[in-house]
Amino acid sequence: MQRSTDHVRIQEEDFSMEAEVNAIRVTSQRIGGIATFLGCARDFSDNGVVSAIHFEQYASMAETAMQDLRKQALQKFDIIEVRIIHRVTTVVAGEQIVLIVVAAEHRASAFDACRWVIDTLKQYVPIWKKEVCSDIPKLCFDATPTPLH
Repeated sequence: MQRSTDHVRIQEEDFSMEAEVNAIRVTSQRIGGIATFLGCARDFSDNGVVSAIHFEQYASMAETAMQDLRKQALQKFDIIEVRIIHRVTTVVAGEQIVLIVVAAEHRASAFDACRWVIDTLKQYVPIWKKEVCSDIPKLCFDATPTPLH
């Protein structure tokens, strides 16, 4: 397991969406809207029926990339705070994988930043998934270790 800050975490254990939203909500009375993205494991993919997904990371690079991602979101968007949590473990259908929580004065900024964070995380943070489909493991790259710009 790896922990960095409260705002950015890579961890094996599950998380509480409610606790994470409450933790960001109390950071400022200027917050007028909070947008969230919760990524969950599904039981299918283009490869067939998925019985499990195993997530791995390039530890030092993943943590640094997620910290950089948070900093960029705070600079790029008119937002107050961001929390990013990603699990690195084996999950089955229905289990939580990733959570993005963005707080802003206005909902539009929160929604825009939330979408940008998850899209950018999947593109740049070196966390990979291996789907177990029909008893045949298949490595599916969910991100590349390309530096953020």
